[in-house]
Amino acid sequence: MSAATGGPMDVSRFPSFLDRLEDREALAASEIAAELDPDREVDGVVYHDRGIRVPGYEATFVREPPGSRSTPAFSVQLDAVGPRSCWAVFDASMRWELYLVRSPEMAALAWMNDEEYAAEEAGQFGSKRAAVAAGRFSFGVFLYAGADWEAERALLEGSRAPALVQREDGRSFRPDDQAAFYEFVNATPEQFRATGGGAPAYLGVLELEVSIAD
Repeated sequence: MSAATGGPMDVSRFPSFLDRLEDREALAASEIAAELDPDREVDGVVYHDRGIRVPGYEATFVREPPGSRSTPAFSVQLDAVGPRSCWAVFDASMRWELYLVRSPEMAALAWMNDEEYAAEEAGQFGSKRAAVAAGRFSFGVFLYAGADWEAERALLEGSRAPALVQREDGRSFRPDDQAAFYEFVNATPEQFRATGGGAPAYLGVLELEVSIAD
């Protein structure tokens, strides 16, 4: 499932993403946005994973420790609103590109690998960059400031829902609690994490955690 964005956008590539993450070990979303768009204010973010949306104060790309997995990996870790836990681990042996995509209505960091592009977008778009510009990306960190951020934060603050979930018709659904969320995604918490939320292998998701503390 790709992000709905409302039309083609300006796209800036974050150069040498994995090499820089290897050198730095961690890169905050607000830090990346500041490099690519110095005038942009970021008060909060929303992590997007194929229609699952979780608000947070910051998202950080982290190099997973060498040797901790059978394949090199990086994670995206969310400082989530409320008692939520949200992180995802991705296969760093794939070829990934990270982009800032923006229009007058929105801005997001989006990342895509060659395998996802070949499987889902190559028939329609001539490059990953073109696919991302059309809003065709599975993973993103949407950037918010001011009243827009307060509105996003309020959607889950004080609720027992781990995340907002996009229905097939594009409308957002807020589960009543964690049990309702896992019923909606048709998995147990352990299955959901281990399969990356049911992601096909070409997406490169190794693990996905979306939960809320009791």
